[in-house]
Amino acid sequence: MARVTGIGGVFIKAHGGAKELAEWYRDHLGLDLADFGGAVLNWEEDKAGDGGLTVWATADPDGTWFDPSISGFMINYRVDDMDGMVAQLTAADIPILKGPDAHENGRFAWIMDPEGNKVELWEPALWDESNKG
Repeated sequence: MARVTGIGGVFIKAHGGAKELAEWYRDHLGLDLADFGGAVLNWEEDKAGDGGLTVWATADPDGTWFDPSISGFMINYRVDDMDGMVAQLTAADIPILKGPDAHENGRFAWIMDPEGNKVELWEPALWDESNKG
């Protein structure tokens, strides 16, 4: 059976200007925008040491996982320095909804983009019970 082997791209339909939304992600989350207006995230440049995992999951329709966003999706972005990311977001007056929280597989924080999409930030760590807390 043929099967999906990974995420080949993430595409967001902007409610306002696509260029302005892309620039927000560039300016606040450090995405390096290419000439076509999007970013290419290269796993080989990731320093987490986990081989570049991507998680795929569904959410219950009555759950609160994506709150306060009303979007039907949430994107998890890997970050290389959670403390630095939180500091730059805070300096830009972008509220941290929650976190950073430590889990067995790294640290997480959540923000909203300017179009009301909840964004999950993840600083990966190799799975280890000692990473909790």
